[in-house]
Amino acid sequence: MIQQSILFYQKLVTKLQQLDFIPLLLLRLYLTPVMMQAGWTKLQNFDSTLSWFADPDWGLGLPAPALLLSLVILLELGGGLALLLGLFTRLTAFGLSITMLVAMLTVHAKNGWLAIADASSWLADGTIFSNDAVMAAPDKLAKANQILQRQPDYDWLVSSGKLVVLNNGIEFAATYFVMLLLLVVYGAGPWLSLDYWLSRKAAAAVTTQETVA
Repeated sequence: MIQQSILFYQKLVTKLQQLDFIPLLLLRLYLTPVMMQAGWTKLQNFDSTLSWFADPDWGLGLPAPALLLSLVILLELGGGLALLLGLFTRLTAFGLSITMLVAMLTVHAKNGWLAIADASSWLADGTIFSNDAVMAAPDKLAKANQILQRQPDYDWLVSSGKLVVLNNGIEFAATYFVMLLLLVVYGAGPWLSLDYWLSRKAAAAVTTQETVA
């Protein structure tokens, strides 16, 4: 019985491995609009983003900010499209993962993990990490709601969802980093990527050359 169960499990794993292109495709489809929207937003707000890249007091204080910003925009817009097509996937995902890592370290790390302030989270209440700013958020949000509820259009203000406090921690950037890292390691996957078909074509050309030689 145990041996049969092990054999069944091994066969199941083999079958699942044949479907590995599906989660890789879903990763690419998920990340494409995220990356392209990030690049498009920077492009649409180029001047203000450039000031943030350049200013050492309230911004990042980066050297050659115009060049770096242009490269990031190109990488996010072009890289998002490349992920969609599954073209140069490992190289593209590596470049985008570096941008996520830089964002985590230079922009979000000082705010802790959480993207949205949630005082009930173990990542803020001291169970795992302690974040005073997040723990103070409920009182601030309650005060903001108290003020807004006096307005006649309060129902309209909250009609798209409840108000929250943005903590701007590393949560989203770290999640994208991990997703991109998977694409760096495993690539775009077979069948539904240009990388796969180009590699097959290249392998066929090499085989033909070796046969002729």
